[in-house]
Amino acid sequence: HVELVESGGGLVQPGGSLRLSCAVRGRPVGGWGMRWFRQAPGGQRDLVARIYPNMTAVWAASVKGRFSISRDSHENSFYLQMNNLSPEDTAVYYCSIDGFWGQGTQVTVSS
Repeated sequence: HVELVESGGGLVQPGGSLRLSCAVRGRPVGGWGMRWFRQAPGGQRDLVARIYPNMTAVWAASVKGRFSISRDSHENSFYLQMNNLSPEDTAVYYCSIDGFWGQGTQVTVSS
């Protein structure tokens, strides 16, 4: 069983940054890929990034160049660094590994 816990969301002004965390319990983060998704109000859950075990990533066009990922084996966590945020990035963000999902963390970009 794998448990994922997202954190780091909040309210940020346009142009600001946030770093989301995805803490993984029940499986070491090393050697596993994962995905970040987001769901805007009234919208569907969209793929933000697919991260491969070697930490290469395929990004949604809307976030490419603004978002980046990292991994900390000591903390057993993945991170999503989000820069130059815009109101269109407002959504609940989810991490997913091997069919397991976290509860999501809300990101709101507003002035």
